[in-house]
Amino acid sequence: MSEAAMYKSSMSKAIVTGFSNHSDPFLAAAELQQQLVHNDVGFVLFFCSAEYDLAHLAEAMNQAFDLVPLAGCTTAGEITAQGYAQGAISAIGFNRHHFAVEASLIEAMDNLSLTQAQSTVESFINKGRAKQLAPIKGNSFVLTLLDGLSVQEEQVLATLSSALGNIPHFGGSAGDDIHLANTHVFAHGAFHTGAAVVLLFNTDCEFEVFTTHHLKPLSEKLVVTAADRDNRRVHELNAEPAAQEYASLIGLSVADLNPEVFALNPLAVRIGNEFYVRAIQKVNADLSLTFYCAVENGIVLTRMHSDDILKNLTTELECIEQNIGSPQLIIGCDCFLRRLEIEHLGIAAEASELFRQHKVVGFNTYGEHLEGMHINQTFTGVVIGSPADD
Repeated sequence: MSEAAMYKSSMSKAIVTGFSNHSDPFLAAAELQQQLVHNDVGFVLFFCSAEYDLAHLAEAMNQAFDLVPLAGCTTAGEITAQGYAQGAISAIGFNRHHFAVEASLIEAMDNLSLTQAQSTVESFINKGRAKQLAPIKGNSFVLTLLDGLSVQEEQVLATLSSALGNIPHFGGSAGDDIHLANTHVFAHGAFHTGAAVVLLFNTDCEFEVFTTHHLKPLSEKLVVTAADRDNRRVHELNAEPAAQEYASLIGLSVADLNPEVFALNPLAVRIGNEFYVRAIQKVNADLSLTFYCAVENGIVLTRMHSDDILKNLTTELECIEQNIGSPQLIIGCDCFLRRLEIEHLGIAAEASELFRQHKVVGFNTYGEHLEGMHINQTFTGVVIGSPADD
């Protein structure tokens, strides 16, 4: 295909994707600009490694995309159009004729009130209606990107969910390549910590928000008998030092505990008939355990075991695609613990091929968001099909 024909083809698409693994932020931004920018791109969403000099990356992205609005976050790994990546930037360009995207920055997650959330949603809806792309109801979804080390995710998501009503919403918590030091979201031309980005997508394309995981419950239980809820820190399980009791449960020593072990030996809380993972972040010097999700005194944690991770995801995606057709894109928020498991099993190449087949672009998260819940060790996202009139 000629360059002119390729350009014409890209303009006809509702969505275009790009990625760069240049370590220089200016070269990376320039490469993305070449892949994504044409007259019809009205918004760009990106996911970037925290290894970049973020001040320089912000400058480079703002220069490269000029008047095109941008939003994004740092990651614990990227998913590009070619599959898993590390130390890269993955990006999506949305055609203004098929997507009206509104972005809001919550600069202080710990101060978000219901009134503020309601004002944000009302502003979203009014701006979306003014663009007259599609009715808001039934044609809109929300993506949330939150600081993954803020310890405020549950409160922010619950507040936003109350304001969003029936608008489906999902998202992911920003990562920092498992350094557990600083995670960032990007909006209004800069990277921010302690902040959240909320994006409303109004579209004439078919879509479906979903979540899935491959974990099954075992019989072993642990009861949280001493916890610091505000800091997601469990001091005791079954009235014993938490790290010691967890290590004993899985047949290891405390010295053996690390992120890969946590990924392969998850714990979950049962809510109704569903199990939701409460992923362990780290072991502390006092033998307490810090978690990525909310924990509190009295909850019962069930030991989980892994089923076939790729078979589970394939089945879920194929089921959705039977309903809405072949996807233009799947925006995927994939827990970094899943990636650790996949790498441990030696099936990263197979996972990347699965992502390519189903057109997945996204990032590895420190937590996933679904309808007001903060969850772990899931693959959560949105499948976007063709415009409804195609």
